This record gives sequence, C-alpha cells and structure tokens, in this order.
Amino acid sequence: MLQASILLRWRSAILLLALLLLLVDGALSQALAHGVADGDKGYIQETSGVVFLPFVYLGAKHMITGYDHLLFLFGVIFFLYRMKDIGIYVTMFAVGHSTTLLLGVLTGVSVSSYLIDAIIGLSVVYKALDNLGAFQRWFGVQPNTKAATLIFGLFHGFGLATKLQDFQLSPDGLVWNLIGFNIGVELGQLLALGAILIAMGFWRRTDGFWKHAYLANVVLMSLGFILTGYQLVGFFVI
Repeated sequence: MLQASILLRWRSAILLLALLLLLVDGALSQALAHGVADGDKGYIQETSGVVFLPFVYLGAKHMITGYDHLLFLFGVIFFLYRMKDIGIYVTMFAVGHSTTLLLGVLTGVSVSSYLIDAIIGLSVVYKALDNLGAFQRWFGVQPNTKAATLIFGLFHGFGLATKLQDFQLSPDGLVWNLIGFNIGVELGQLLALGAILIAMGFWRRTDGFWKHAYLANVVLMSLGFILTGYQLVGFFVI
C-alpha cells in the first residue's frame, strides 16, 4: 500500500513537471529576455502621442502571458485563503512592479535584462522555498513575506522597463501611455489571479491538495531554477 502511494506521488510529480516544462518550452522564444511580442514591438515603436487604451490592452496582455509573473504570484497565493490577505500581497507586488516600470523607462536607468530576469527566476525559487518552510528549518527565521513580495515586484517591473528601453519610444504622450500600461498590468493580474484562484479553490476542496502541496512547490522551485539558468546562459553566451 505504501509503495503504491509512493509510486502515485512520483507519477503525479512527473506529469506535473512535464506539463509545466511544456508551458515553459512554449515561452522559450521570449525566455532569454523579458518578452514582448513582435507585433507589439512594432506598434510600441511606431506610436506617437497619447494612445491610452491600446497601452492598457498591452499591459493586460503582458501580465496574462507573463509566465514568470504568474509563477511567482501562484507561489504567493498558494497558502492564502482570505481575499484580504491576497489583496495585500497582490497590491505590494503591483506597487513594486509599477514603480520600477515607470522610473526605469522615464529615467533611462537600465541593467542587462538577462540578469534582471535571472533574479526574477530566483524570486520563484524563493517563494517556493518559503512555502516549503525551508528558511525556518535552515536558518530559524521567517523572512518578511510582504517585504519580499514588494522587493521582487520591483525587480519584475524593472525587467520589463529594461526591455522597453530597447525600443525607440516616442516621448510624446509617454507618461500617460506608461500609466495606461500599468493599469493594464493590474487588470491582467486580476484576471489571471481570478482564474488561478478558481482552479485552486476546486483543488483545495480535494484530499489531494495537502498530499501534493509539497510536490507542487518543489516543481515550482525547479521551474524557477530552469528560468534562472536560461537567463544566465543568455547573459554569458549570447
């Protein structure tokens, strides 16, 4: 009976890892830099003046298709049940993301997008380890999870700001367009989190949630390391 249970867990682990790896592989065309679709690149570069709503759309699209953001937020809300708590953490992430996106583009401060995205991959690793209680076991301390969410939100926003600086953005209407983009990011975040919460709501009602919670975070940590590895390869090789 015990062997059958162990075998079932290993099979679940392999299936879950394979599914998530396929999702990551489908995003590899964007994985070595903070991705922006080719069609969107052209539109951003050709735009001049205030085009608020299109930038709201682009921001929402970026968040919904931003696998690195979604993996991190998945880890953040994994053990959160109350909407109040979820709202606090999501707000902390949004404040960090919006701040560095605006400041990065407007001030022209930039760092290699590969290094920033490597840190973003490590943010996924951090959150998985936090969910597994690793820091308490290893160091006897619990990091401030709200502060960590804010800090990693700063890196997530700076990653996109670094990428946007590669484009020839028109200064005409830039501030309003960036504000629209940020609003779109938050709308996309709400839509993505809504879908995640609905799926997790069904999963949490099953007996398998607590049986596979550890496994899910191990897989999440593994994907974070994979994303970090891709970015470091891009930094040192490309």
